[in-house]
Amino acid sequence: MGAPYPGPPTGYANSDEKTWALIAHFGGIVVGFIAGLIALLAKGNESPTVRAHAVEALNFQITWSAATLLASILAVCSFGLLFFLPLITWAILVIFGILAGVKANEGQVYRYPLSIRLIK
Repeated sequence: MGAPYPGPPTGYANSDEKTWALIAHFGGIVVGFIAGLIALLAKGNESPTVRAHAVEALNFQITWSAATLLASILAVCSFGLLFFLPLITWAILVIFGILAGVKANEGQVYRYPLSIRLIK
Protein backbone atom coordinates (compact mmCIF):
# COMPACT_ATOMS: atom_id res chain seq x y z
CA MET A 1 0.00 0.00 0.00
CA GLY A 2 1.15 3.51 -0.74
CA ALA A 3 1.32 6.47 1.54
CA PRO A 4 -1.98 8.20 2.35
CA TYR A 5 -2.97 11.02 0.04
CA PRO A 6 -1.75 14.29 1.57
CA GLY A 7 -4.20 17.07 2.29
CA PRO A 8 -4.08 20.38 0.48
CA PRO A 9 -0.93 22.37 1.14
CA THR A 10 -1.12 25.28 3.55
CA GLY A 11 1.11 28.31 3.85
CA TYR A 12 3.56 29.62 1.31
CA ALA A 13 7.25 29.01 0.73
CA ASN A 14 7.70 32.60 -0.48
CA SER A 15 5.71 35.72 -1.35
CA ASP A 16 5.74 34.81 -5.06
CA GLU A 17 3.51 31.80 -4.32
CA LYS A 18 1.10 34.00 -2.38
CA THR A 19 0.94 36.48 -5.26
CA TRP A 20 0.13 33.76 -7.81
CA ALA A 21 -2.54 32.27 -5.53
CA LEU A 22 -4.17 35.68 -5.14
CA ILE A 23 -4.02 36.26 -8.91
CA ALA A 24 -5.82 32.95 -9.46
CA HIS A 25 -8.69 33.89 -7.13
CA PHE A 26 -9.06 37.65 -7.51
CA GLY A 27 -8.20 37.64 -11.20
CA GLY A 28 -11.21 35.45 -11.85
CA ILE A 29 -13.47 38.33 -10.88
CA VAL A 30 -12.05 40.46 -13.67
CA VAL A 31 -10.99 38.08 -16.47
CA GLY A 32 -12.81 34.85 -15.62
CA PHE A 33 -11.05 31.52 -15.90
CA ILE A 34 -8.08 33.07 -17.74
CA ALA A 35 -6.45 34.15 -14.44
CA GLY A 36 -6.60 30.66 -12.93
CA LEU A 37 -5.32 29.15 -16.17
CA ILE A 38 -2.37 31.55 -16.31
CA ALA A 39 -1.48 30.84 -12.68
CA LEU A 40 -1.69 27.09 -13.29
CA LEU A 41 0.45 27.21 -16.43
CA ALA A 42 2.98 29.70 -15.05
CA LYS A 43 3.64 28.24 -11.59
CA GLY A 44 1.57 25.06 -11.26
CA ASN A 45 4.49 22.74 -12.02
CA GLU A 46 6.85 24.57 -9.66
CA SER A 47 4.63 24.91 -6.61
CA PRO A 48 2.04 22.44 -5.30
CA THR A 49 0.49 25.27 -3.29
CA VAL A 50 -0.03 27.50 -6.32
CA ARG A 51 -1.32 24.48 -8.25
CA ALA A 52 -3.91 23.72 -5.54
CA HIS A 53 -5.15 27.33 -5.54
CA ALA A 54 -5.16 27.59 -9.34
CA VAL A 55 -7.02 24.30 -9.83
CA GLU A 56 -9.70 25.27 -7.30
CA ALA A 57 -10.11 28.72 -8.86
CA LEU A 58 -10.09 27.36 -12.40
CA ASN A 59 -12.75 24.72 -11.71
CA PHE A 60 -15.02 27.28 -10.06
CA GLN A 61 -14.51 29.93 -12.71
CA ILE A 62 -15.12 27.53 -15.61
CA THR A 63 -18.30 26.25 -13.96
CA TRP A 64 -19.69 29.69 -13.27
CA SER A 65 -18.57 31.21 -16.56
CA ALA A 66 -20.61 28.51 -18.27
CA ALA A 67 -23.52 29.23 -15.92
CA THR A 68 -23.29 32.95 -16.73
CA LEU A 69 -23.28 32.20 -20.47
CA LEU A 70 -26.33 29.96 -20.08
CA ALA A 71 -28.07 32.56 -17.91
CA SER A 72 -27.36 35.24 -20.53
CA ILE A 73 -28.85 33.06 -23.27
CA LEU A 74 -31.93 32.44 -21.13
CA ALA A 75 -32.27 36.16 -20.42
CA VAL A 76 -32.15 37.00 -24.13
CA CYS A 77 -34.51 34.17 -25.13
CA SER A 78 -37.04 35.26 -22.52
CA PHE A 79 -37.06 38.78 -24.02
CA GLY A 80 -35.53 40.22 -20.88
CA LEU A 81 -37.89 38.66 -18.34
CA LEU A 82 -34.98 36.73 -16.81
CA PHE A 83 -32.57 39.67 -16.94
CA PHE A 84 -31.53 39.04 -13.34
CA LEU A 85 -30.04 35.55 -13.94
CA PRO A 86 -26.69 36.73 -15.36
CA LEU A 87 -26.44 39.25 -12.52
CA ILE A 88 -26.93 36.49 -9.94
CA THR A 89 -24.30 34.25 -11.51
CA TRP A 90 -21.83 37.13 -11.72
CA ALA A 91 -22.52 38.01 -8.07
CA ILE A 92 -21.75 34.41 -7.10
CA LEU A 93 -18.43 34.64 -8.97
CA VAL A 94 -17.54 37.86 -7.16
CA ILE A 95 -18.60 36.79 -3.67
CA PHE A 96 -16.88 33.42 -3.69
CA GLY A 97 -13.84 34.85 -5.48
CA ILE A 98 -13.40 37.36 -2.67
CA LEU A 99 -13.91 34.70 0.01
CA ALA A 100 -11.31 32.46 -1.66
CA GLY A 101 -8.88 35.36 -2.02
CA VAL A 102 -9.18 36.18 1.67
CA LYS A 103 -8.53 32.55 2.61
CA ALA A 104 -5.59 32.45 0.18
CA ASN A 105 -4.18 35.57 1.81
CA GLU A 106 -4.31 33.67 5.13
CA GLY A 107 -2.41 30.76 3.56
CA GLN A 108 -5.34 28.37 3.29
CA VAL A 109 -6.69 26.63 0.20
CA TYR A 110 -10.37 27.47 -0.22
CA ARG A 111 -12.58 24.71 -1.60
CA TYR A 112 -15.24 26.46 -3.66
CA PRO A 113 -18.80 25.21 -3.23
CA LEU A 114 -21.06 24.69 -6.24
CA SER A 115 -18.30 23.91 -8.73
CA ILE A 116 -17.70 20.97 -11.01
CA ARG A 117 -14.27 19.40 -10.56
CA LEU A 118 -13.13 19.33 -14.18
CA ILE A 119 -9.41 19.67 -13.50
CA LYS A 120 -7.68 17.52 -10.90
